[in-house]
This record gives sequence, C-alpha cells and structure tokens, in this order.
Amino acid sequence: MTEPAYLVLEDGTRYRGRAYGATGTSLGEIVFCTGMTGYQETLTDPSYAGQIVVQTAPQIGNTGMNDEDMESSRIWVAGYVVREPSRVASNWRSQRSLDSDLSGTGIVGISHVDTRAITRHLRDLGAMRAGIFSGAAAGWAPERQLQAVTDSPKMSGQNLSDEVSTASAETIPAEGETRGRIAVVDLGIKRASLHNFARRGYEVVVLPASATGEQILATNPDGVFFSNGPGDPAASDATVQALRAVLDAGVPFFGICFGNQLLGRALGLPTYKLPFGHRGINQPVRERTTGRVKITAQNHGFAVQAPDLEAPFESPNGYGRVQVGHLGLNDNVVEGLDCLDIPAFSVQFHPEAHGGPHDANDLFDRFSDLITSTHEGDK
Repeated sequence: MTEPAYLVLEDGTRYRGRAYGATGTSLGEIVFCTGMTGYQETLTDPSYAGQIVVQTAPQIGNTGMNDEDMESSRIWVAGYVVREPSRVASNWRSQRSLDSDLSGTGIVGISHVDTRAITRHLRDLGAMRAGIFSGAAAGWAPERQLQAVTDSPKMSGQNLSDEVSTASAETIPAEGETRGRIAVVDLGIKRASLHNFARRGYEVVVLPASATGEQILATNPDGVFFSNGPGDPAASDATVQALRAVLDAGVPFFGICFGNQLLGRALGLPTYKLPFGHRGINQPVRERTTGRVKITAQNHGFAVQAPDLEAPFESPNGYGRVQVGHLGLNDNVVEGLDCLDIPAFSVQFHPEAHGGPHDANDLFDRFSDLITSTHEGDK
C-alpha cells in the first residue's frame, strides 16, 4: 500500500490520496488540464512552471515516457494530480515509466483522488493556490498544511519567464535550403515550435527572455517570434518594451500564448486573469476572417482585453488598426490579434500542438508568407 498524501486547497478543501512520484511538499497554483492524451508534453511544457496540474483523464502513464517527446529539457510542473496511475507502461517507444521520471526529478504528486470533483471545484471557484503533502509532511497538522499553502505566492504578479528561458543564445540550422532567419525569444518555448520553423527553411536564433529590443534586432532577423511561457504578462514590462522596438522597426512578428498577451500589452491593451484558464487540447476557436472553427491546444491563465471583439479598433499605443483574429467559442475570450497596418499577428493557443490537434499548424506558413510579402514590399 502506497503511503498517504494530502492535496490541500487555499480555501481549506482537502483530499486524501496516495503518494505518487517523489514524496515531500509541493506548492503552486492548482489548474486542470483536459487533454485525453499527451501527458508527457504537458509535463515538459515550461508554461506549467509554478503550477500543480490536475489531469482530468482518469488513467495516466499508460504509454510511459521517452526522450523523443520531451518538449523541453525537464519536467516543469510544480506538482501532479492523477486519479489512477497506470500499473504498466506499454508502448514500443516507451523507455521508462512516468512514476520513475517524477520520482527521479523530484516532482511531488498525488494519486487516487477524485479528479472530477477537484475539476468541478476549480471550475466553480477558480484556480487557487494549493499544496501536496506526502512523506513526513503528510503527518503535519491540517492547520500547518493550510498555512503553508496560504503563505505561498499567488500567480498574479509573478514574472517566471527568466526561470524557464534559455541561459544564452543558440542557433538552430534550417532544414534544407535556408530561406531566412527568425529570432525567437524563449519565454518558455516548446521544441515543436523550433522544429516548425527549421523544417520550413529558417535558421532559428533562440534568445533568452531577458533579450532587449536592440539585442533582438542585432541578429538581423527576417522575422521575430515570441513564444509561450508562464507567469503574469502584467509583470513583464521589459519584454514588452523589447517587443515595441521590434514593432517600431517594422520586422514581421508572430507571437503565441504568452507572446499574444505581450503583443496586446505592446499595442496598449490590458490583460487580466481568467477564472480557471484554458488548458487542454480540445479548445474551440473561430477564425474571424474565414469563420473556420479550429480545435486547439491551449495552456494559459491570462488573456488580452480588447475594446471590440468583431470590428477593427485603433491601437492605443499608435500602431494603427487592430482586430481580434480568433475568438474562443466557450467564453468569448480573445484568442488572437491581427495588426492591419504593421506586419504582426498573434494567437493565444499553441499551433505547434505536438501530440495534436494540428488544426492551426498552418499559422507557421502564414508567418512565413508574412515575412516574404513584407520583404518583397521593402524592395
């Protein structure tokens, strides 16, 4: 029998389960992920830094873990909550079990809890701070466990990009004939995004989150990409200023997820925290120009606030006309921005979607076309 563990929420709600992965204490913002597959991609997505992730799929770990599907160099979640860990890892690509990876990297988890009940609770009350307590910490008094949770930092106001970003610049060569160079600001990027650019013939220069506008432009890029990442966009003033330098220079820009929120701020739009966010691989969005509905992968707890969801509006910071390019169909959240007078656009979801769905993968081609048309217009 596995030793006991407790999941304690900020509002005092407690769930008793079994220790899973490493034992000890884990603190963070608790969120739920609705993906039926892709747990390895979820765990290694840097956007989950600082968060305890609840998997709504009832059984996790069936296909084990492998090196090929890692979206980054490590597991980033602060803690992991599952209903039933698979007792075996059965897949021809499996190299080890999920439990061994969690234990080996010190990720404290809990299993055999009612993840449906936890998810409904978070949908009703919103994401909140939480803690997982196992090992010696499982014996702490409930009051002490709750105090540890309420003493932990809230996600609002946290700038986490520097914690998950690359430490120094690196270059990834293009696959096949080189057609240009893209400067990528790593705010918590996934490897699938880098591969999407390289396979389209672009040399990729990956820069740390601390890169200034001058440092980005010094790479002489044909286009600039801001990645996904964790944290509150309102706490990233320096990165917003770097992005404004890119927009001022007229270099084509594409941002996803956190990059979308930062584009919104650069244009002069406010951001806000969602009640429980969008996390999973089944989020429907409508593309404004075509009416096409895409099923998308998402992982974000903040969003951009736009003055009009259908008609173009003026950028408060003087970048011309802007329109909402994609709209979330579940709750009318802004899912993308299209700049009409400068070469820039962004989406809130993850078009690389390693593990699927691939409805939005053509956005990488759209960016490539934007780079081509912009530079042809400059001639």
